[in-house]
Amino acid sequence: MKITRKTFGLLSSGTKVRLYTLKVGDLSLSVSSFGAALTSLYVPSRKTKKKEDVLLGYAALEAYTHNIPFFGVTVGRFANRIGNARFSLHGREYSLYKNDGNNALHGGRRGFDKLLWKSDAYEERDGVFVRFELESPDGDEGFPGNLKAAVCYGLNKSNQVIANYEAKVDAPCPVNLTNHGYFNLAGEGKGGILSHEVTIHGSSYLPVDKNLIPTGQIQPVQHTPFDFRTRKPIARDFDAVAGGYDHCFVIDGEPGKLRPCAEVFEESSGRTMRVFTTQPGVQFYTGNHIEAVQGKAGSIYHQHSGFCLETQHFPDAPNQPQFPSAIFGPDRPYHENALFAFDW
Repeated sequence: MKITRKTFGLLSSGTKVRLYTLKVGDLSLSVSSFGAALTSLYVPSRKTKKKEDVLLGYAALEAYTHNIPFFGVTVGRFANRIGNARFSLHGREYSLYKNDGNNALHGGRRGFDKLLWKSDAYEERDGVFVRFELESPDGDEGFPGNLKAAVCYGLNKSNQVIANYEAKVDAPCPVNLTNHGYFNLAGEGKGGILSHEVTIHGSSYLPVDKNLIPTGQIQPVQHTPFDFRTRKPIARDFDAVAGGYDHCFVIDGEPGKLRPCAEVFEESSGRTMRVFTTQPGVQFYTGNHIEAVQGKAGSIYHQHSGFCLETQHFPDAPNQPQFPSAIFGPDRPYHENALFAFDW
C-alpha cells in the first residue's frame, strides 16, 4: 500500500490544490482536494494485459475549475435536481440558484464540486484513504443551516473503492451527497459505453417530466426499457428512452444498509464493476450531454463516452413528501456509504 502527494496546481487565489494517489495491489486511484474529485482510476485487464484509466476526466486543474459535466467530483449540498429551484420547510420557502433551466442542480452555482476541501491521507488496516472536510455556512447557495461535510475515499486490498459521506447541520436542511464519476470500463477515451452490460438491482424507478424532475410516481421497471434486473447491454432498449438514461432507480432492500446496487461488465477488457450502497436510490446517467470535451491523455469525449452510477437520495425529494426524507439536521446526521468492487 502506498500514498503519494503532490501539488495539482494553483487556484487563481494562489492557493495550492493537492493531488493524492493511492495504490493498493493492482489498483491506483488519484483524488484532488478541489471538488474532492476522483481524477483517475487504473484497473488491470487479464484480456488486454494492460492497466487502463477507467474514469473520464481532465489532465490539469484548470479544467476542473470549469467542469461543466461534473467529471469525478463530489456534489452537494444536494445532488441532482430540485424542481423550480425552491422548497418549503417548516412553513418557510427557500429559493435556490437556477443552474439547470428552472431547476437547481448539484448544489447550485457554486456547489461543493467548485470548492477547495481540507484534506488528509492516511493508512488504516487493509486500505489507504483520503479524508476531505468542508464547511458550508448558513445561507450558502440558499440552503439553511451551518453544515460540516466530510467525505472519505479509499482503496483496500479487496480491489474496492470505498466512499463514505458524512454531514452535520445545525438546522433542518436537504442534504444529498454523491460522487459524479463517469466510468468507461474499456478505458477513458476508448469509445462509447452503450455496449457495456448493466444490471441494476432496482425493481422500481422514478418517471420524470420533460425537465427531468420526478413526477412523484414510483413505477415498476417490469415491461419497460428501465428493467435492468437481468444484465443487458445499455443499447438494448436505448432508442425507447428519449435522449438516453438519466433516471433514478429505487434500489431493492433496506435503505441504510449496504446492499447490492448495480453491476457493469465490459466485454473487450473483461472488467466488472459491482456497486453497493446504503442510499435509497442510484441515478443512472449515460453521458447524454457530453459534446466534444477535451479530456486527459489527448482524449476527446463525445456523447455516451462514459456512464454514471450516482448513489443518492431521490431527486427533488424536498418537494416530494412521499419520497424517503432527505431532510437532515441536529437530530439526524447524514451518513451514507458506497463501494465499487472491481474484477478483471
